[in-house]
Amino acid sequence: MYKVFVNESPLILTTEKPANINGNLFLMEDDAIQYAIQSLSKKVLKEAYIFDPGDSILEKFSSKIPIVVAAGGLVRNRKGKALFIYRNNKWDLPKGKLDKGESIEKAAVREVMEETGVKNLVLDKYLHTTYHIFKRNGSYSLKQVYWFAMHTDYQGKLKPQKSEGITDVKWKGPKKIRKALENSYHNIKVLFEERI
Repeated sequence: MYKVFVNESPLILTTEKPANINGNLFLMEDDAIQYAIQSLSKKVLKEAYIFDPGDSILEKFSSKIPIVVAAGGLVRNRKGKALFIYRNNKWDLPKGKLDKGESIEKAAVREVMEETGVKNLVLDKYLHTTYHIFKRNGSYSLKQVYWFAMHTDYQGKLKPQKSEGITDVKWKGPKKIRKALENSYHNIKVLFEERI
């Protein structure tokens, strides 16, 4: 089972037919997938399920909706504060798509550096993979983001990458993290469960 977010509403990819879904079950077919995504995007549905009884459900789904692979980081400084970016009126974490031939780990470090100006990043461990649907040029794509825990001793100036729509970069302690998560994405909140 995979949970893909569409406008903060879950689209659940499942190989087992769930009970009590009130007409929100769709088969792995192009028209049904598009309808489910549009309904979630417009908040007509609160959640939807894409059902396919076979194996490799994510592969099948990504053959219908183009996939964009990205990587990012949950970065902590020496004081234990977490690094946030502000983009599209939401607090987010730095991330971005892989360059051709680039490893996921290198992309995660590069994207954090480019989007925030933070240097001396050390990759600690893989945390989680999140999924969300976004629309660009009239078409939907699936973004698959690999998240890593990182740390740094960097104490220099933070530099938001304005060309990427980032207007602010901040280090946040536990209280400010909780406040930021009130205005963030579900996929970001997942990364902080038990980590604040």
